[in-house]
Amino acid sequence: MSKIPGKTETIENAESATFEPSKAPEQVRALAEQGVEQAKEAFSKLQSDAETTQKAFVSSFEVAKTTRNEVSLKTIAALRANAEAGFKHLEALVAVKSPSEFIELQAAFVNKQIDASIEQAKTLQAEMLRASEDVSRPIKDAWEKALNGFKAA
Repeated sequence: MSKIPGKTETIENAESATFEPSKAPEQVRALAEQGVEQAKEAFSKLQSDAETTQKAFVSSFEVAKTTRNEVSLKTIAALRANAEAGFKHLEALVAVKSPSEFIELQAAFVNKQIDASIEQAKTLQAEMLRASEDVSRPIKDAWEKALNGFKAA
C-alpha cells in the first residue's frame, strides 16, 4: 500500500500502464491487420465508385449516340422539307405570267420559309436541350450518389 501525500486514502492494487514486451508482437500484428482491413475497405469503395462512374459514362455515351441519331433525323427531315418547298416554289415560278405575280409569289415563299425556319429552329433547340439533359443525367446521378456517400461517411 502506498499513501498519496495530502490524502488519507490508500491505493491498493493500482495497475500501472507499463509496456510489456511479450505482448508487443501481438499488438503490432493487430495494428497491421487493422490497417490492412481499412486499406481493403478503402480499395473496395474506390473500385465500386470507379465501376459506377464507368457505367455512368457508358450510359451517357449510349444516350448521346441515340440522341445524335434523333437530331440527325430531325435535321434531315427539315432539310428535306425545305428542299421540297424550294422545288414547289420553282414550279410555281415557271408558271408566272407577270412581274407582279412573280414578286407576290416570291414574297409569300420567303415569308413561309422564314416561318418554317423559325419552327424548325425551335424544334431542334428543344431536341438539343432534351438531348443535353439526357446525356448528362447518368453522370449527374453518379455524382449525386458519390456526394451522398461522402456525406454519409
